[in-house]
Amino acid sequence: MGRAAVIVSPRLNSLVSWDSDWSGLRVAVTGIGVSGFAAADTLIELGARVVVVDAATSETALAQADTLRIVGAVDVLLGEDAVTSIPRIDGELPELIVTSPGWRPDQALLAAAARAHIPVWGDVELAWRVRVREGRKTADWLAITGTNGKTTTVGLTESMLRAAGLKALAVGNVGTPILDALRDPVEYDVLAVELSSFQLHWAESLSPIASVCLNVAEDHVDWHGSYGSYLADKAKVYERTVKACIYNAEQIETERMVENADVVEGCRAVGFTTVTPAVSMLGVVEGLLVDRAFIEGRRDSAAELASMSDLGELAPRHMVANVLAAAGLVRAYGVDQQAVRQGIRDYVPGDHRIQPVARQNGILWINDSKATNPHAAAASLAAFTNVVWIAGGLSKGVSYDHLVRENAKRLKAVVLIGTDTSALVEALRRHAPDVPMIPALPGHTEGVQTAAAERTPGPAGPVSGEEVMSLAVASAAQVAVSGDTVLMAPAAASMDQFSSYAHRGGAFIEAVRGLVEGQARTGEE
Repeated sequence: MGRAAVIVSPRLNSLVSWDSDWSGLRVAVTGIGVSGFAAADTLIELGARVVVVDAATSETALAQADTLRIVGAVDVLLGEDAVTSIPRIDGELPELIVTSPGWRPDQALLAAAARAHIPVWGDVELAWRVRVREGRKTADWLAITGTNGKTTTVGLTESMLRAAGLKALAVGNVGTPILDALRDPVEYDVLAVELSSFQLHWAESLSPIASVCLNVAEDHVDWHGSYGSYLADKAKVYERTVKACIYNAEQIETERMVENADVVEGCRAVGFTTVTPAVSMLGVVEGLLVDRAFIEGRRDSAAELASMSDLGELAPRHMVANVLAAAGLVRAYGVDQQAVRQGIRDYVPGDHRIQPVARQNGILWINDSKATNPHAAAASLAAFTNVVWIAGGLSKGVSYDHLVRENAKRLKAVVLIGTDTSALVEALRRHAPDVPMIPALPGHTEGVQTAAAERTPGPAGPVSGEEVMSLAVASAAQVAVSGDTVLMAPAAASMDQFSSYAHRGGAFIEAVRGLVEGQARTGEE
């Protein structure tokens, strides 16, 4: 989606530190969730005149609104009517709007702001502008984006930095609002900043020490309006990078992003690959993760960073790529080889990303609820053979053809979840016509071919996410045999039947544990 031209006042241009004159600045904050609340709270502390708007009227939103009023918000407006037009502040239009990441540019209030030439920042842009504060250490930023793998890479980056003895924190889209980190009493040396395409869309002045776009694939097209616009926003992670732009040597789009980026003079382009690296790359040689970028003799030698065994029992290709990307960032920052290896060993993977849940009767059960798009699901499927695949959900307007075509031979059966699986079903019919499709709710997906296994009638009418997942797991158990992997990698968002990917993953874990415990009680072989 295009951005309308805005007229930026000289005052906004002068707001480049915590100690700039923010007092009296009229700011509307859209969203009262985690990011919006942190932005509003920060601006109030800075002395701005703040009005917050959100369509939500939940108990949580009402409580957040009360808190913001107590600390000094001019007003907090909740409900659908609050987000249809630009709010007035002290009788005048805002001088600035700070938006939460999920708000689309074509949302009514933001579209009105564009027509009125009112600048819109995201929470990350605000954070960059207030990061410098007199009497406090200014933390450096290492910026991470990508369609998939961001959270893992941010966590690995944080772990490697801490292994080097640095005060480091993973922030941004990962869960800890970056504005909260900047106001933390701890003075951090460096922040590993996870950035979504939404956050990058509203960012204009970030200048990280090192940056990476891990990968790109069709995602959030509904938000951005086109895949081209999505790529353009992802590419902004490289703008104004100081030391090193880390790119995926196996995906030309990320290399082109670096080639087109306006960076600080002297910034290097450094690739990562899961095969043998060329000069100025990190990669893999005979089971070792190596660096041919940040050593003096890189033209004819490589420095060992870690071994594949340091990555743990499950180390699929995309995990190796994430480790190498994190290593590239911290090596650009000056972290030594030993700290990279120790950081890998210290890292504890988060839940819901290729998470082994159980191995029972020779069947491996894997939770990859965080695979919310086809690209992430492809990485998961590529790690296994003989897969009973639990898939489906809110598709976000993407195509499943490539995913199914490339992985059809791995599929033994597909158990369908989600309220509308039509796009996935059509892709399966085109590219995997012999693979049985089993709706978790029998009769829920019209015309779907069912597996030969005996089916148990399911509930009629609305059901909870937990019930859906319990039925899906039971269906998978009917067709899986020793040597198979039951992989819950939905390739879609979760909000049609679950509150979040974590809710969906938790429901899968509980359903699998219930199944395993039931089999143990009955002595099932």
